[in-house]
Amino acid sequence: MIGNVEGPGRVRPVAVTVDLVILTVRRDELQVLLVERGKEPYPGLPALPGGHVREDETLDSAAGRELEEETGLDGRRLHLQQLRTYGDPGRDPRGRVITVAYLALGPDLPTPVAGSDARAARWVPVQPLLEERIELAFDHLTILRDALDRARSQLEYTTVAAAFCAEPFTIGDLRHVYEAIWGLPLDPSNFRRKVTRADRFVEPTGERTIPEIGRPAALYRRGSARLLSPPLLRAGDVARAQDAAASLR
Repeated sequence: MIGNVEGPGRVRPVAVTVDLVILTVRRDELQVLLVERGKEPYPGLPALPGGHVREDETLDSAAGRELEEETGLDGRRLHLQQLRTYGDPGRDPRGRVITVAYLALGPDLPTPVAGSDARAARWVPVQPLLEERIELAFDHLTILRDALDRARSQLEYTTVAAAFCAEPFTIGDLRHVYEAIWGLPLDPSNFRRKVTRADRFVEPTGERTIPEIGRPAALYRRGSARLLSPPLLRAGDVARAQDAAASLR
């Protein structure tokens, strides 16, 4: 807790928290981890996991601790990065609270286990939340939208999409990640060509899947690159998807 001077002799306390937007792809669908609040404010409403930063810990340490305490997930399995800071005066009815939001990405993660002040923790599809069919506590819908924008942009210019895939994976597995996060279908042949031509994006393992039906598929692991060269821009794919939708009307 720190002080915020509002006028002569008046100090308003300010709390610092961390919130986590944890995204994964389950059953080819982008999902986010939510907890059910067990106390005021907003008891019973779903929210992003998070909590107060302790005096003796860094922001990153607080994010990792809250992740384990509220969900039982191991942060070492996730790609974790700071998203941005949110500090509007009215964002928390208890008083002035500034939160540092984190974006965490991981492959098909296990069922979370609720703890701390959360009644339950579960994976929830992102789309109904974006359509506001499910109400979120605080300003967590705004934070979720910002996190999704960040994730979509990073898929164009970085190799972070591979963080959603358990190794080894197929090019089809990677394509499903792009489709789930971008929210549009991609041409398999065109996608394969872009991915395999990108410098050190993926590396072949030399092995192939042995499916019960269909053709075997080559298996890959994440390459050493962190930036995509050339980038996988979605503008053309969005236009093609819109044209396809228009032809069905």
